[in-house]
Amino acid sequence: MQDFTALDGAILVDKPPGPTSHDVVDAIRRKFGIKKVGHCGTLDPNATGLLIIVLGRGTKLSERLMGDDKVYEGTIKFGEATDSYDSDGELTASMPVMPMTLNQLNEDAATFIGDLMQVPPMVSAIKKNGVPLYKLARKGIEVEREPRLIHIYNYRFTEYTEPLGKFRVACTKGTYIRSLAHDLGQKLGCGAHLTALRRSASGKFDVAEALPLDTILKLTTAELEKRVMPFLKLAANA
Repeated sequence: MQDFTALDGAILVDKPPGPTSHDVVDAIRRKFGIKKVGHCGTLDPNATGLLIIVLGRGTKLSERLMGDDKVYEGTIKFGEATDSYDSDGELTASMPVMPMTLNQLNEDAATFIGDLMQVPPMVSAIKKNGVPLYKLARKGIEVEREPRLIHIYNYRFTEYTEPLGKFRVACTKGTYIRSLAHDLGQKLGCGAHLTALRRSASGKFDVAEALPLDTILKLTTAELEKRVMPFLKLAANA
């Protein structure tokens, strides 16, 4: 069996807003000349936070790591709905927000805790007949989406000053936090969309252990090797 190298494993990246998850993969591949690079769970371009990047033979563990539960923090704006369920989309409805306290908001959020059949947003990478939904959405085409079973462990708002609420959610893989924001707005009757999102944890890994992308791209290969979580340690955590 071939010995593992210092670049077989994973590195934890704190993704900035702007680049796609694939952009991060490409930047690391180009900078360090590593043939096999992948990520474990897509973050939307404007989302920030923990992105697990697998390198070399570490890519064999990507599916296992992708299946881990996730923790997110973010901000929802009430009173406005968009077609993408976040601030990147076109405004589809604007409604008054009823007076409510933080406790009342949390009572409504708590109704989403548990097993849910969630309908993914049209603006997503899910494919319909081989075509990503977001490409259909750009053409103004909306198609029926199959609901997916997810589980919400915790969904709680920490601050609320109309019309903005800051929240934290723990959930299973494949959960669309944008859809969660949209669905809460629908439940409240005022509409809502996601304005900020940050992934703070994935499985046993925390964003506090991650390096900002720009810092990683300034490392030498030798410095990167010291930051890589070795394959065997990664497999034990997967």
